[in-house]
Amino acid sequence: MPDAREPVDVAVGVLIAPDGSFLLTSRPEGKVYAGYWEFPGGKLEAGESVDEALRRELIEELGVTIGPSEPWKVEIVDYPHARVRLHFCKVRAWEGGFDMRERQQMAWQTLPVAVSPVLPGTVPVLAWLAEERGFAGATH
Repeated sequence: MPDAREPVDVAVGVLIAPDGSFLLTSRPEGKVYAGYWEFPGGKLEAGESVDEALRRELIEELGVTIGPSEPWKVEIVDYPHARVRLHFCKVRAWEGGFDMRERQQMAWQTLPVAVSPVLPGTVPVLAWLAEERGFAGATH
């Protein structure tokens, strides 16, 4: 039976470094799925666009100010605690040093990712990156 809950909109940043590696962060203690690895981001607040929410969240969580964000893909994921509509945006430029403001961890990764466990909503993104990059094999 489909989930009848209205999805929560979430802006997600896929930060890609010049060498092609991408940033994953761990979910902080006290949050659902604590310790799982994901692309950083957060919920849209009332009246915010995806880009505005992404900019705010990455300053709040990571201490970086992003350059242009490129809307990429949208995916709805049903978790036991919530139904989320993830708005993935590629980001290739940012300013500032990374400061893990929620005591989370960060790791620059390539395929297959070395960190685990990976959040279920992150798995499709790794597959999309693999497809774009011509990568065959397990992504995580």
